[in-house]
Amino acid sequence: MKLIECVPNFSEGRRPEVIQEIAGAIASVPGIKLLDQSSDASHNRSVITFAGEPAAVKEAALRATRRAAELINMEQHRGEHPRIGATDVIPLVPISGVSMEECVALARELGREIGEKLGIPVYLYEEAALSPERKNLAAVRRGEYEGLKEAIKQPDRRPDFGPPRLHPTAGATAVGARPPLIAFNINLNCSDVSVARKIARSIRGSSGGYPSIKALGVLIAETGTAQVTINVCDYRLVSLARVFETVKSEASRYGVTISSSEIIGLVPMEALVDAAAFYLRLQGFHAGQVLEKRLAEL
Repeated sequence: MKLIECVPNFSEGRRPEVIQEIAGAIASVPGIKLLDQSSDASHNRSVITFAGEPAAVKEAALRATRRAAELINMEQHRGEHPRIGATDVIPLVPISGVSMEECVALARELGREIGEKLGIPVYLYEEAALSPERKNLAAVRRGEYEGLKEAIKQPDRRPDFGPPRLHPTAGATAVGARPPLIAFNINLNCSDVSVARKIARSIRGSSGGYPSIKALGVLIAETGTAQVTINVCDYRLVSLARVFETVKSEASRYGVTISSSEIIGLVPMEALVDAAAFYLRLQGFHAGQVLEKRLAEL
């Protein structure tokens, strides 16, 4: 069975009824399995994870994008997380029986359909990018929704598919293919967002930190807490434990400690096993020793 995971991010985290409508559009496709759903009011963003065979995943992503365009108005959207549209990003992740190349082809097909059928401009990113400068999602999102209104007119910012202007309410969408990514947030015991930003700068690859790490410093308004919000793009290169310890060390330079951390969406078991082995100082431990994993293999 060919299995692809899709993890679309929507620019709505404060109206649960809207996210339920979008999730319903996804679940309406036969063969699709909803795996996870999480929302953040401060980021004003929701992440829905689902999986299925390629054709079903493409149809579910298209239906979700259409429903989000009907329910989310980017002219009214405000939040801590960078975004360019109602359906901000749609990453496709190969899980089993599918190669990255197949996910790239599917992402490009999906992007073309979103552009042609919904009138939403689409940018291809990560492995699906048509040019090296668009592999990095941060480059695609530069200026965010507001800045892209004018930037989209520039030759180097024209979309890969769809009209050469933002959709009047849904903005634009980025579609890509990538390996499993871990959305990992670390909360500091202070409200000084400048500290979180300095820490983020020290760990992210674009600033000379870990190549597979993307990070920002934000303020969570509900709690008054500074947060380092992190994308661990390849946990095999940089483990969660190493990221956590680096943030902890950097925070101590400013007299700050970590109050908590959180994982948004799903996480590969191997990443948690690595963290457990690190902190428990286990010797020779491997995922095959996890009871539930062995039982699942029976």
